[in-house]
Amino acid sequence: MITNCSFRRDGSKKRCARIPAFGLTLALTALPILSGCERTAQPQLDLKSEYQAVFLSNGQTFIGKLKGAGTDYPLLSDVFYIQSQVNKETQQVSNILVKRGKEWHSPEFMYINARHILAIEPVKSDSQVAKLIREAGSMTGGTKEGGSP
Repeated sequence: MITNCSFRRDGSKKRCARIPAFGLTLALTALPILSGCERTAQPQLDLKSEYQAVFLSNGQTFIGKLKGAGTDYPLLSDVFYIQSQVNKETQQVSNILVKRGKEWHSPEFMYINARHILAIEPVKSDSQVAKLIREAGSMTGGTKEGGSP
């Protein structure tokens, strides 16, 4: 027990309050724990589809197999992107799916800074994009799985 007493000028006790030491220790211990309650846990992303569309803050969208979602730098492998082309005669816009890796540096995978990811969406296996990915895989002898550096 901790006793807190105040005294009068003549030296006599005015009043005494007793504070249990256990209660004080408990209060001091709980304070740092309770102050951390504002933090939120990282969400666990449930990516059940084989491919995911990753939308970035710069307007780019990549489609691939995402690993490490929820980390600072998730890995996207077997990467595709959509390229729009305009027919000069008809002015019609057509979209084609391009397999990443044909660029000058031939990337097989990419790490993405998670701060620039706006959204991650599943690519359904019966969607047009999934069908085009399968066709691209059959033309090239299978899609190439990206690995670690």
